[in-house]
Amino acid sequence: MKLKTLSLLLGAALSVSALPVWAIDAFVVKDIRVEGLQRTDAGTVFNYLPLKVGDTLDDEKAQAAIKALFATGFFNDVRLERNGEVLVVTVDERPTIAQININGSKLLEKDQIKQALGSQNFTEGRIFEQATLDAAVQELKQQYYSRGRYSVIVKTTVTRLERNRVGIEFNISEGATALIQQVNLVGAKVFKEKDLLGELSLSTPGWMSWYTKDDQYSRQKFQADLETLRSYYMDRGYLEFNIDSTQVAISESKEDVFLTINITEGEKYTVTDVKFAGDSTIPQAELEKLVKIKAGETFSRQKLNKATAAITDRLGVDGYAFANVNAVPDVDKVNHTVAFTFYVDPGRRVYVRNINVVGNTMTRDEVVRRELRQVESAPYDGSKIKRSKQRLEQLDYFQEVAIDTPPVPDAPDQVDMNVRVTEKKTGQFNIGAGYGQSEGVVLIASISQTNFLGSGKQFSAEFNNSSSQRVYSLGLTDPYATPDGISMGWNFYKRDTDPSYNNLGNYTTNGWGGALTFGLPVTEENRIGWSFGYDNLKIDTTTSTPAYVEDFVNKYGNKTGTFNSTIRFARDTRDSASYPTQGWSFNTSAEASIPGSDLKYYRLNATSQYWVPIGEDFAAMWNLAAGYGNSYGNTDFPFYKNFYAGGVNSVRGFSYGTIGPKDEYGDGMGGNKMLTNSFELFFPMPGMKNDHSTRLSVFADSGGVWGPNDKFSFSDNRYSVGAAFSWVSPIGPLKFSIAKPLKSKPGDETESFQFQIGNIF
Repeated sequence: MKLKTLSLLLGAALSVSALPVWAIDAFVVKDIRVEGLQRTDAGTVFNYLPLKVGDTLDDEKAQAAIKALFATGFFNDVRLERNGEVLVVTVDERPTIAQININGSKLLEKDQIKQALGSQNFTEGRIFEQATLDAAVQELKQQYYSRGRYSVIVKTTVTRLERNRVGIEFNISEGATALIQQVNLVGAKVFKEKDLLGELSLSTPGWMSWYTKDDQYSRQKFQADLETLRSYYMDRGYLEFNIDSTQVAISESKEDVFLTINITEGEKYTVTDVKFAGDSTIPQAELEKLVKIKAGETFSRQKLNKATAAITDRLGVDGYAFANVNAVPDVDKVNHTVAFTFYVDPGRRVYVRNINVVGNTMTRDEVVRRELRQVESAPYDGSKIKRSKQRLEQLDYFQEVAIDTPPVPDAPDQVDMNVRVTEKKTGQFNIGAGYGQSEGVVLIASISQTNFLGSGKQFSAEFNNSSSQRVYSLGLTDPYATPDGISMGWNFYKRDTDPSYNNLGNYTTNGWGGALTFGLPVTEENRIGWSFGYDNLKIDTTTSTPAYVEDFVNKYGNKTGTFNSTIRFARDTRDSASYPTQGWSFNTSAEASIPGSDLKYYRLNATSQYWVPIGEDFAAMWNLAAGYGNSYGNTDFPFYKNFYAGGVNSVRGFSYGTIGPKDEYGDGMGGNKMLTNSFELFFPMPGMKNDHSTRLSVFADSGGVWGPNDKFSFSDNRYSVGAAFSWVSPIGPLKFSIAKPLKSKPGDETESFQFQIGNIF
């Protein structure tokens, strides 16, 4: 007797209640045969089939078997038939995805698209399902929506291939980027709507939108702007500020976006009292210093958060890794006042058990560990952990540095310190060009490795060619030649110069030399260094060479060899090397020739940059540079060691080297004494508030250069004022300045517009 065929569609198989019921005669299965397989192995079917030879097949078991095979997702149809005492399982396999082709994508890389498809389990080699394809298309559209391409069209084509496979083709029409045409703030009364909108990163199209992309809607940026708006109010006392609702409307063309933010400002609150509670290990007086919120002040959420963080960090210094600090408000809605009680619970003091370093596939473990200020088996110190992260980031070996301190299981007073780094390529081979008004066209070729073979050593080889000089150099520095952090290095160079290009005299020099360098960290911010070197210089003159150069050559010959020793001191507390807003950078050096040299001289040099933040967006900088050189014994101070001023990096508005003494041809000679002073106010580019690659500034410069026979006098200073623009561009740093000299002297060459493009060495 033949069993009635049981056939179920996939949709029915997913619901037990949808299974049809047949009345059949039960029988004992003597054998099982599977038919219809093309790719799937028969063993796979037997593995999922809840029947085996010897079982009695009835209605319930037949339906369970069909449901189990459908649940695998491998089949479009499953049928059970009886042939005598043999159970015949007939299946219709679903096709697999053999290939995925993507056409028309420009905004997104194909790898990005395939990654998005993979998030929906739609990849080559998987079983093809129309529902999965539909979900993949929606995910792909979401990728474009998040980038403001709301008019994107994604069409798919499914092509049947041999051996029950399919090829999927995605044809993408990306459309135009939707731009923000209007941003509405509903409910803003206390502050001007213009000022509030200026705080947001999203805005309507402006003159710099082509670069900042701030007119392109992004859900993430919009959410960040809402938080910025909330902070703006709550930092100015509006404790009850609330964002009631937001609307994002898109035009029918899907190319225009309209944003609406509905807010309730509430009333302005004043702080009436600040108290402390809990079992704090920090003295009350110190807590009060950490908390900048005072009674009578306007409420500020920013100050409140900083106070909580300051107390937590302070407890972390004493080893309390899991301190809990909560500022509980007592709000008086009638009088619009608020009092805060800081509940401080330091918890248990913690020690660091193990320090684990992961992710350093190339960099040696010791290179990472020697930068860590927190050590194993020592009390937890949050400040040392923070400093450890800063030092690792300053190495510039890693794309990302993360440190976490998870508790040790079953040891409440211990944590492990996990240092996770993501390495980046530290070797560079550069071939490029630049231009500077004092250097001319510069051709640069260099190879450098700041993490040579993962050892932390710095290797460099460079060729630098400009209109005024040609330089070849080679060097290697080991920043940890000793475990204590004493650095040792060497460098060799060959330099040919033509000062006539800069109007500094008609002669040329050919020099070569080298040096051994040593450095010693004194504190976390201070470092001293010492170097010993040798310089060999040949001077070639012409019939129009200045008299002071001719006199030097006649007295000492056109070749000189000098052994020199230099001591350096550096201090850097700036918050950033590329975009500083506060801190101090100070560098000073003392160079002197030593016995065995053809010349006897010394040279002192110092530069100082002091930064002060002004508000959130402005920063003031005071830049001071000074130099002094002289001879000792019975020799003269070498003219090629003179100091110069002027140019885009000195007293702007004056040509490089033209400030100070002049020779008989009117060319600058430089001098053995130099002093420059600059006050500069930096602020962001309009429309580019959060961009740290560009900066505008206004400045006032002054400076002078004096020769050996000149008496130092401030009356000789030149003065200028102006504005400048700097940009860390893809081709290198760019500097532009427009200056107006306020005081000059006869023979000075002035330049109102000065610039420098590219890296000038």
